[in-house]
Amino acid sequence: MKTKTTLNKIAAVLAFIIGAMSIFAGGQVFLGILPDYYVIDWLVVYNFVAGIASAFFAAIVIWKNSRLAFPSAITIFSLHAAVMVILQTAYSDVVAPDSIKAMTVRLVFYTIILTLLFIQQKKIKKQGDMA
Repeated sequence: MKTKTTLNKIAAVLAFIIGAMSIFAGGQVFLGILPDYYVIDWLVVYNFVAGIASAFFAAIVIWKNSRLAFPSAITIFSLHAAVMVILQTAYSDVVAPDSIKAMTVRLVFYTIILTLLFIQQKKIKKQGDMA
């Protein structure tokens, strides 16, 4: 029985999109195109590297329905959540509202990605049980 992985494909596209957005935003800062607010240097590097990991690793393993799909999505979500906690606590007095919004968008995207992967895995397991 062939396993359909439509939800994985949607999740992979979402991972690529959010990763590409992070790469673009970080790349702009690296090119000297600075926003009109204070930029936390390590956050730009984090966002750029996380964008690369999302677009060029997570998206690929999710698309291929690799055994690394779920762990990579959980890892990226967890890293984003940890950075959000750091921003909201240690950097609350200097972090730009745009940075908080961007991190919130990343967390929402990865919540959707994880949900899609979870549903897809349940469908695959159910198909395996019926075979």
